[in-house]
Amino acid sequence: MITVFVVDDEPIVRSGIALLLAGECDIEVIADLDGGPEVVDLVRRRRPDVVIADVRMPRMDGVELTRRILGDVHRTGNPPKVLVLTTFHVDEAVYAALRAGARGFVLKDAAPTELVAAVRAVAGGEAWLDPAVARQLIDEFASHPPSELPGPEEVRVLTPREREVLVLIAHGLSNAEIADHLVVGEGTTKTHVGRIFAKLGLRDRAQAVAVAYKSGLLRPDDPIPARRG
Repeated sequence: MITVFVVDDEPIVRSGIALLLAGECDIEVIADLDGGPEVVDLVRRRRPDVVIADVRMPRMDGVELTRRILGDVHRTGNPPKVLVLTTFHVDEAVYAALRAGARGFVLKDAAPTELVAAVRAVAGGEAWLDPAVARQLIDEFASHPPSELPGPEEVRVLTPREREVLVLIAHGLSNAEIADHLVVGEGTTKTHVGRIFAKLGLRDRAQAVAVAYKSGLLRPDDPIPARRG
């Protein structure tokens, strides 16, 4: 069972998300809250798998909440996955939340099935980016790759298959989509992704996107490689 906190200062949004997720047999909403520092204490005590948080809240925004949750729980192990809700596409708050450790973004006007899929994905260790958000992030990273991330020399430690997987990550494909694209099992794909992250010291898929562009493995106009098989 995937346990979830819903954190949003708008009661109608909170209750709507809780009601939607309550209809799923593998998801349980164990708290819905209006935000604030007390959320961090509740997360520490109740240990949800996923925290869904609005990026903009008056008492404490989703960016600061993500920093505090992950900063606090990392010290005691087994941090939750944070999935951020936003009414906007890409802006500074999106980048800030990713830097703080959020595992995904869902737009508030997304289809209900997308929110459910996002919760399952991040609970399973994957990232989730709304397609519009992902495309803009890719464009931004292509134009301004962070200087502290690995470049061409460091990427040489990857095997040819790992470089292939890194390129597909940078195109915005999920683990399941990469597995289908390469005609391999999803478990094999997860192993490749884990090794890429470990070898390059990456925290999440957003950093992987940046490294693919910074290292020259991918250029902004490159198409997705042809599917194997």
